[in-house]
Amino acid sequence: MANLEEQAAQTLFDKNLIKEEQFTAIKAYRALNIFSVHNELKFLLYLSMLLFTSGVGILIYQNIDTIGHTVLLGLLLLVTLTCFYFCFKNHPGFKKDEAPFPNPLYDYLVLTAVILSCSFVGYLQFQYQTFGTHYGLATLIPTIISLFCAYYFDNKSVLSIGITGMAAYLGLSVDPKHYFENEMFNNTTLSYIGLAFGLTLLLWALYAIKINLKKHFNLVYLTFSLHLIGIACIVNLCDDFWFPFGLVLGIAAYYFYNLSFQIRSISLFIFTVLYGFVGMNIFFVQMLTAIHFDDFFSIFLFTTPFYFIGTILGFIKLIKHFNKKTSDDSIR
Repeated sequence: MANLEEQAAQTLFDKNLIKEEQFTAIKAYRALNIFSVHNELKFLLYLSMLLFTSGVGILIYQNIDTIGHTVLLGLLLLVTLTCFYFCFKNHPGFKKDEAPFPNPLYDYLVLTAVILSCSFVGYLQFQYQTFGTHYGLATLIPTIISLFCAYYFDNKSVLSIGITGMAAYLGLSVDPKHYFENEMFNNTTLSYIGLAFGLTLLLWALYAIKINLKKHFNLVYLTFSLHLIGIACIVNLCDDFWFPFGLVLGIAAYYFYNLSFQIRSISLFIFTVLYGFVGMNIFFVQMLTAIHFDDFFSIFLFTTPFYFIGTILGFIKLIKHFNKKTSDDSIR
């Protein structure tokens, strides 16, 4: 990493983008070997938030018979409202562009408040059936709260909770493991919903860019969209009506591949290549099955080890190409 930073500074100096005094100052600063503990502190704050919300859940579970439901709900509501009070008090207000808190500590307070509000609504529905048999409302209300807080307080973590809540309301799980376990192979309707939801998130991200609304949220939307579209298409590639989904996956992979270079997102790049590779192989096998080219399978089994070695080398080459391309663009 240090060598890359030195090379970047040298490149800027060679291209006369920085002066000799600036180049000397950069080298002197890096010679101090100062490092930041910002990420470590943020991790500790996030961990403390998770421990607190988990502790509240454990407290409710262990003392539910001795304290009483009403008291527990009252305490939970009081803590939640207190968190929201300090968040609203210390935030500058909604803005279409990025509007962070003056103190990043409040970002974790917002996240805590949203998680506690989800727990409150879920507990209320479970114990008192407040929404009757309309169980979707118990998911929809925390989702609306999460999306409102995400945009008002400019919080990406809360936005992820909101998108997950929307997916749950539609009967989906955006975790790939649960996505397959959720009867995706037996219930193609869920895969259609997942594909439609993924395309909707993609369209919303493009529309948000057009109206200049929280453009820094787009990576979150694009990540969810890629997973939903990729998994839904792969599931349907294993079905009888597979050909259109192969085309959709190919178009989506091409789009997200180019987009990952534009926004310099290594995670988007890796998952795009992964979904594209899996989908391409399934599509290829389906094509061979459709034309009844049975003799090819013996050749394919023989060449399988070489094929996978070649794909691993190709993947490494793609990663190097991505790093070189994005590094050159950032310097340029």
